[in-house]
Amino acid sequence: MATLRRLREVPRHLLVCEKSNFGHDKSRHRHLVETHYHNYRVSFLIPECGILSEELKNLVMETGPYYFVKNLPLHELITQEFINTFVKKGKLILSLDKDTYEETGLQGRPSQYSGRRIMKFIISIDLVALSFNLDSKKYERISWSLKEKKPLKFDFLLAWHHTGAEDSTMVSYFSNYQIQEHQPKIALSTVADLQCPVLQSSSLRGDPEVACSAPELLDWLGAVFSHAELNNEPNNFISTYCCPQPSTVVAKAYLCTITGFIVSEKICLLLEQLCHYFDEPKLAPWVTLSVQGFADSPVSWRENEHGFRKGGEHLYNFVIFNNQDYWLQMAVGANDGCPP
Repeated sequence: MATLRRLREVPRHLLVCEKSNFGHDKSRHRHLVETHYHNYRVSFLIPECGILSEELKNLVMETGPYYFVKNLPLHELITQEFINTFVKKGKLILSLDKDTYEETGLQGRPSQYSGRRIMKFIISIDLVALSFNLDSKKYERISWSLKEKKPLKFDFLLAWHHTGAEDSTMVSYFSNYQIQEHQPKIALSTVADLQCPVLQSSSLRGDPEVACSAPELLDWLGAVFSHAELNNEPNNFISTYCCPQPSTVVAKAYLCTITGFIVSEKICLLLEQLCHYFDEPKLAPWVTLSVQGFADSPVSWRENEHGFRKGGEHLYNFVIFNNQDYWLQMAVGANDGCPP
């Protein structure tokens, strides 16, 4: 099955929409989820559903934990012990203003969103490669810079993919600092008599009077997740939005929102479970999974620099159809490059 791709540019963000099938050899759904690291909010919507299955409910309840560490010296993240304990692959990416960058004495590159006056720089450090060369001049220079020349401290959110007996490792490792464990906030609800857009999996662009388009669906989801009124009442001074047409009314829809710091591996499990939702016949023709990234994270996907000015959006949404087709929608702020 060929993958279709469409790019729409609007004043606030860039939106990429594409269609594929989970069984397709070239489907890139898993890779895309795995390389979107800084996830702040995950939501899914299931039309014609009043009770969540035990499998889905257990996944939702096992999303956490994550940790908050206050005033953590940056040099702690380049020690061999830290890398060996927590880092399998990855980089330390610093987004610094001009003065701080120059004070570190480290080599970086200008931010691609600096404009004519370069006021922000990006430093990228390959932690795994660095750990294999602890006697190198490069490691000595980085260590001296972060410990002595410009000893930076930050408040960090930390999360990692772990199981069982390893649960206490993060707390014990940073026991000399102020570390707090947090669980994601979970909101579960059912929406009665929800007016939903009519979709056809084969029609990404929609078809007048037959099916709505992918961008129309994404706008509608934003209104539903924000609990906005969708009836366009003339006396409603908060929202005049209404469901795109054609539409249908479902008796009940199940809505779940998870807010915190959520690792991509957990989202992969959730997406996989939602794909299996249609293993048995269901009334729902489709379900959705939406993921939002932190507005001020230094990267969006992979190591792509994330531009943060007025918005900071970087998000994606899956529409999963009962025939295992899916739509994938990716959006970033207007100051970012095109999503991958």
